Amino acid sequence: MRPSFAVLALALAALLSAPALAAQAQSAAPAVRGMTTDVGFKVVMVPDGPGAPIKVGIWYPTDTPATAPARGMDDLPVAADAPIAGDRLPLVVMSHGNGGWFGGHYDTAIALAKAGFVVAALTHTGDNYEDQSRATDMANRPRQIHVLIDYMLKDWNDHDRLDVDRVGAFGFSSGGFTVLAAAGGELDGTRLQPHCRDHPTHYDCQLMLRAPPSPGAFAGWVHDARIKAVVSAAPALGYAFKAETLKGLRQPVQLWRAEDDEILPDPFHASAVHASLPNADYHVVAKARHFDFLTPCNAYARKNLAFLCNSDPGFDRAAFHKDFNAAVTAFFKANLTKP
Repeated sequence: MRPSFAVLALALAALLSAPALAAQAQSAAPAVRGMTTDVGFKVVMVPDGPGAPIKVGIWYPTDTPATAPARGMDDLPVAADAPIAGDRLPLVVMSHGNGGWFGGHYDTAIALAKAGFVVAALTHTGDNYEDQSRATDMANRPRQIHVLIDYMLKDWNDHDRLDVDRVGAFGFSSGGFTVLAAAGGELDGTRLQPHCRDHPTHYDCQLMLRAPPSPGAFAGWVHDARIKAVVSAAPALGYAFKAETLKGLRQPVQLWRAEDDEILPDPFHASAVHASLPNADYHVVAKARHFDFLTPCNAYARKNLAFLCNSDPGFDRAAFHKDFNAAVTAFFKANLTKP
């Protein structure tokens, strides 16, 4: 049985409030030097007009040795609040899935930071593990990405270290939809009701049944032309895109589908997006399930959040992430080139 969005949110809250069991062992581990860049990490609160500020995790290159994992991310050490290293650095913004948080893809963020990127991942206000009050306000998500890019390029303390002409966007699930919309895509809202009439048990339809979208939830899309490349993994609501509504999305796109996605089943999501974006760099991951795009589970998660870690017995999630992170990094390197 598939977990509800409420169960997912509560489980993530339990994970983040629990002690980081591996942190004590990792805190004494020496940083790896020489072959890779060390990774700095900090959390900031980004103003969002009259609304609640947006919580953002930022990973970036640093010359300071990494010492300990960040809270809730207890597999890979970082250098907390260390000075940034480098100039004219490319920026990648990250958008999580329904009920998630900014740390859901921290291994991918760290891989990008080691390759010289600054990565800013937000916790979407109104759609995260603590607050589901705007879980179906889909237009709010790309708007928040726009706010985040504005902040990083104009107001962040180290904004002068960033290259304004090299901005990419990464998203998973609802975040996969978000980055497609932020880069220029729009949904055809008339496709939602017929889809859910025919597939009422699908996760997205159950979510909209429990939290009916507001009148403006699928309108007033905010696009950001500064986004020059997009990685979309297991995008939600793919069936509501079509070629005409994606014509504004001209950036290179890397698109990922889990072959055995139990949350957003084929052919309604990633495959539907690919049908409208046939030139996308398209990857189908054999034996992968939906949550295999999340950071590989540690011992605590495997014991307490089994449904997030329930990979196929023949699927090696950690090995996949090595390949996935390398492919994502190579894509952004190739498409966020220096002018």
